[in-house]
Amino acid sequence: MNQSLSSRLAVCSWSLRPTDPDALLKNIHGIGIPRLQIALDPIRDQPAIWGKCAEKCAAAEVTFASGMFGTIGEDYSTMDTIRRTGGLVPDATWDENWRNAQANVVLAEKLGLKLVTFHAGFLPHDEHDAGYTKLSERIARVADLFGEKGIALGFETGQEDAPSLNRFLQKLNRANVGVNFDPANMILYEKGDPIAALRELAPWLKQCHLKDACKTKVPGTWGAEVPVGTGEVDWKAFFHTLKEIKFTGDLCIEREAGNQRLIDIFAAKQFVESLG
Repeated sequence: MNQSLSSRLAVCSWSLRPTDPDALLKNIHGIGIPRLQIALDPIRDQPAIWGKCAEKCAAAEVTFASGMFGTIGEDYSTMDTIRRTGGLVPDATWDENWRNAQANVVLAEKLGLKLVTFHAGFLPHDEHDAGYTKLSERIARVADLFGEKGIALGFETGQEDAPSLNRFLQKLNRANVGVNFDPANMILYEKGDPIAALRELAPWLKQCHLKDACKTKVPGTWGAEVPVGTGEVDWKAFFHTLKEIKFTGDLCIEREAGNQRLIDIFAAKQFVESLG
């Protein structure tokens, strides 16, 4: 495998569903990738369990590629429920999400993170929609909060098509904001060809997730997330495009479905190695 590509691999901590830092480290060493995109929420909410995570990772020579935080009350059961409940969209959870964002930026700075990613929420298609303006203002507040600490913010892709997200980012006009590109999400949300989207969003690329999926057979419902290399992402074209656009950032393996995640993540590592 190309050594530079190998050194860019990381694993999303939440994919392993760890109960504590020791369990996380055991799994990470089993996979053989000593780098993490670390979930901030458990460290923030469960200090008695996760408070020593950074020290334990450092002692085990496991480093952080980036961080991630979620938002309150997200419901992924259907496309419609996540549209209504996702990210910073709901008024009912905005105050709590804002408080959490303020705590998360302090934590991210303490951990020495340079990039944190999250799902911002669905943008209304009409830029004149009141919801569009409100969500834009909320995203700008969070972006500035992280920007003041010198931390980049990456939006998860998939909830909008690439041209819509491109236009939004241009209008937002924040130097520290970009995208965490997830090719599988483009398929799961039915938002266009992942490779075309990658090219469209190339100027905004902060990080990539390595995740795979198959399209739904019933429009308006979820597709299926599958192990990397077994779905509909054209991985050869994906990595070729990353090289073409000269992206040298981190590549974080994510697995959010199935009951053999450790096996699937290790298989993803091997699959990427086979493409080298």
